[in-house]
Amino acid sequence: MEKEHLEIILEDIKEKFDLVLEGHDVLRKDIHDLRQEVRENRDETNFKLDTLHQRIENVREELTDKIENVREELGGKIDNVAVDLSAHRADTEAHKTIYKVKE
Repeated sequence: MEKEHLEIILEDIKEKFDLVLEGHDVLRKDIHDLRQEVRENRDETNFKLDTLHQRIENVREELTDKIENVREELGGKIDNVAVDLSAHRADTEAHKTIYKVKE
């Protein structure tokens, strides 16, 4: 009776051990799948970040060019205003009897 009882207990232990091994296989597969998914997401995120970085660089270059163009254009206009103002002042000072600058 004792031998049969021990065989039953060992069979029960074996079945439980098989369940544990089966659970470990399932967990290992799930972990492997999760790692693969994380790698794919990381690669996609890196691609998107690289694309975004390139777009930002393009916009920065365009804005830098536009700012330089505006500076050149405004610089030229300011110089023209200074020349006109200087000519107007010279003309005004040449005609002191007609025009008087009041302060």
